[in-house]
Amino acid sequence: MITVRIEAKTAVAQDVCALTLVAADGGALPAFTAGAHVDVHLPGGLVRQYSLSNDPAETHRYVLGVLREAQSRGGSRAVHELAPGQTLQVSMPKNHFPLAAQARRSLLIAGGIGITPILAMARQLASEGAAFEFHYAASSAERMAFRADIEASDWAEAAQFHVGHERLDVKQLLAAQTGDVHVYVCGPKRLIDAVTDAAQGLGWATERVHREFFAGVDAAPTGQDRAFEIELRSGQIITVPADRSAAHALIAAGVPLLTSCEQGVCGTCLTRVIAGQPEHRDLYLTPEEQAANDQFLPCCSRALSDRLLLDLDR
Repeated sequence: MITVRIEAKTAVAQDVCALTLVAADGGALPAFTAGAHVDVHLPGGLVRQYSLSNDPAETHRYVLGVLREAQSRGGSRAVHELAPGQTLQVSMPKNHFPLAAQARRSLLIAGGIGITPILAMARQLASEGAAFEFHYAASSAERMAFRADIEASDWAEAAQFHVGHERLDVKQLLAAQTGDVHVYVCGPKRLIDAVTDAAQGLGWATERVHREFFAGVDAAPTGQDRAFEIELRSGQIITVPADRSAAHALIAAGVPLLTSCEQGVCGTCLTRVIAGQPEHRDLYLTPEEQAANDQFLPCCSRALSDRLLLDLDR
C-alpha cells in the first residue's frame, strides 16, 4: 500500500472532480503504464478502483477523475467529500487495460467518465510519437471532463469531440480504419457494445479490440439463482445460498478474498476454477475467457454445476 496526500481537488466537469495525489513522504510514486488504475481505500472502509489519467511519464503525482454517481453505493460520494490535505491509502498501480505493444496505430474512444484511462493512453502515445486518433463522446459539453486539458495539449489535432446530437457513428468510424489499427474503448456499456459489435461485424480480430468497463454500468443479466457449493483446495465445502454471492460466502467462511466493485467489472476478485462450470455474469472477462471456464468472478458469478472447486484456501 502507498500513503498519498491529496494535493489538489478540482472540478473538471459537471459532477466530476479531479484528485491530484502525491506521495505523503514527498518521494516519487511507483511508475505506471497507460490504462492502469489504483485501488483507493476510502473513509468508512470502502475500496474503489479509479483509473490514472495523467501522463505515465510522471512519477510525482497520480491524477484521478471521479464522477459523482446519482446512484452511488458510497464510493463516488465519499471521494467528492474528500478535501486537499487528507491522506489516503492506495494500492500499487495495476493494469488490466494496457496498450498493445504490437499496435502500429491506435483508435481511442471514450464515453463520459471513461475518458480517464483513455486520456493516459493518448498522453503516452503522443510522448512516444505513435500514430493515434482520439474520440470523446458525452451527453453535453459540461460533462466532458478534462476537455480543456485535451484542447491545450500538443496532440489536440488528433482529438475529436462528439456532444449530444453530434453522435459518434461507431460503425462508420471503424469501417474507415486500416487493418493495422487497434481500438481501445472505455465508457458506458452501450458504447462498448457498439464498438465491439461493429468490430465483429467488420471482421476485426478479437485481439485488436480492447475495452474496459467502469463501475456503475448495468450488471450482466442474471438467471434464476440457486444454491451451490464451493470446494477449497483443502477439501472444505462452503455452501453459497441462493440469496448470497459466492464472494460473501467465501469471506464469511474466513477465506482471504479481495473484492472492490462487487459488480463484475474490475477483476479484483478473479479466481481460478479447477473443476466445475461457472455461470458467468461478469463484464470483465472476454467471451473466449468465459468459455474456457477456468476462472470466474465470485462477486457476481455463480455456478451451473452443483459444485465449483476453486484454487483458494483459508
